[in-house]
Amino acid sequence: MCPEGRRQTRLPKLLSEPAIKRRLKELKGWKYEGGFISKSFEFDIFMRGIDFINRLAKVAEGKQHHPDIHIRYTTVKLSIQTHSAGGITRKDFDLAASIDRMKD
Repeated sequence: MCPEGRRQTRLPKLLSEPAIKRRLKELKGWKYEGGFISKSFEFDIFMRGIDFINRLAKVAEGKQHHPDIHIRYTTVKLSIQTHSAGGITRKDFDLAASIDRMKD
């Protein structure tokens, strides 16, 4: 146990840039930029984007892995990185795939 009384957990393994690019081919519309994988989602009205974010929050909380969220009227841009590991891990791709399944 660490001093705070919590168990130390292993950080997920960082993926190499070639591995990230290979994994991106499995996802539709996601890009690797600035150390994150990201995707923008377009909605016809503002509140549909907010509804999407509310559903996303439940998925992310369940996985204990949370994207950065940027809202610009009817566009929601998500950026994902395993902050604790300092880069992209398989957790990021797992969350992205869950988000894509949720969108439909």
